Amino acid sequence: MTFTNARHLAGLFFCAAVALAPAAYSAPRPTADEACRKLTERLLSVSAGACEDAELKASAASSIRGEPLLYRDFVATSRRNAPRRVLLIGGTHGDELSSVAVVFDWIRRIQHERFQPFYWRVLPCLNPDGFLSSPPVRVNANGVDLNRNLPTPDWEAKSKQYWEVKTKKDPRRYPGTKAASEPETQWLLEQIKAYKPDAIVSIHAPYGLLDFDGPRVPPKKLGFLKLSELGTYPGSLGSYAGLHLKMPILTLELPKADSVPTRAQSAKVWSDLLTWLEDNLPRGESPEFQQIEAAPGSSDKAPPPA
Repeated sequence: MTFTNARHLAGLFFCAAVALAPAAYSAPRPTADEACRKLTERLLSVSAGACEDAELKASAASSIRGEPLLYRDFVATSRRNAPRRVLLIGGTHGDELSSVAVVFDWIRRIQHERFQPFYWRVLPCLNPDGFLSSPPVRVNANGVDLNRNLPTPDWEAKSKQYWEVKTKKDPRRYPGTKAASEPETQWLLEQIKAYKPDAIVSIHAPYGLLDFDGPRVPPKKLGFLKLSELGTYPGSLGSYAGLHLKMPILTLELPKADSVPTRAQSAKVWSDLLTWLEDNLPRGESPEFQQIEAAPGSSDKAPPPA
């Protein structure tokens, strides 16, 4: 064998090795602190020390572009009964920056509640790829609306038709090629399955109202956000968790996607939310409650078209 042939074969073996092990050449995964700093750098209303204070953790799951999906658990400080579990979600749509900012504000409020009776799992930004895009976009890196990608019973029969007919193939509301096709959706499903929340609070923008799906009598308002039930859509969280899983889901639509409510407005919404949760979620019989570990990794709702 000549030197030229040997060098050619060596090159082929090298190329094959690279093809079989692409992960070795990918960018390193950001840490939780690095990922959190990326989020807060987009938010003028969130201080530089918010990440250190929030102590967010990186789950094993990542977005399509490799951003870790962050979460934080907060145990109840009042244990007269088994704490009710509340799942708090922000940033489902990446261009709704105010939803992420309010979650950071509420993390601070949870930490400072003297007698905090709930067990919170907080997902501050479900769609980091859309949020970190320049400019931020509603959909994830695959162009999928995560609030149309959940596996509702009607997804196969209705999601494509709804997108084509009702939204005129609006790319901002594309439901994906199949239900739960996206890693962010899969991770959210794992959180719901493992955590078993008694209620879900999902923050969106910019309709300036309160939406509600599922069992229980909804609040007439939370602070300045008045109840205006929008209905559900194939693949939406309201349909999946509220109607299919029978979990109450409160969807807070902030008035603006790029600016947050005033401190007084946010405080009143928070206070009213805690009151509704306290009055409406079932109380456990035993004060014993073990902390649940995070599940391993894998709206904005437009008013119904006329």
